Amino acid sequence: MRQISSNLGQIAIGGDFRLRDQTGMEVTLTDFKGKWVLIYFGFCRCPDICPEQLERIVEIQERLGLYGKDKDFVPIFITVDPERDTPEVVGEYVKEFSPKLVGLTGSPDQIKITAKRYRIYYSKGPPDRDGDYIVDHTVVMYLLNPKGEFVEFYGQVKPVQEIVRRIMDHMKKY
Repeated sequence: MRQISSNLGQIAIGGDFRLRDQTGMEVTLTDFKGKWVLIYFGFCRCPDICPEQLERIVEIQERLGLYGKDKDFVPIFITVDPERDTPEVVGEYVKEFSPKLVGLTGSPDQIKITAKRYRIYYSKGPPDRDGDYIVDHTVVMYLLNPKGEFVEFYGQVKPVQEIVRRIMDHMKKY
């Protein structure tokens, strides 16, 4: 009875995934066990929102580092445009932000399954004359604890200092 009531308040967000990192190696959420994980879904050709959010994630990582907490923290970018975002493309993209940022991609089906588990909406827009397109998607970061369980989400306007404070609070309570 106690187990049931403790799970009633939890939101069913997250779960394992099987994707490829920027080196082409297969990774699962299990590979990050023991670390706090901050996940953001986006795409490499995003003109504005994704770069802004990834800069925020890097700033979060750096601020956690000031408190010696960055060793227990992994920022992850998962593409919602697997047709264009190969491991090589994702690798070049995340490298522009930080060598600590992990970039993940996969087949369209793998991305669809992962996005569904994390309740991420995404939709490929119509192509322009050059065949280029934008991917509309949810703009949110998900914090997972060292067991890989969903803890909290942060929207795009949540101040970085508030996110850092919340993450550190969760780390202390864990």
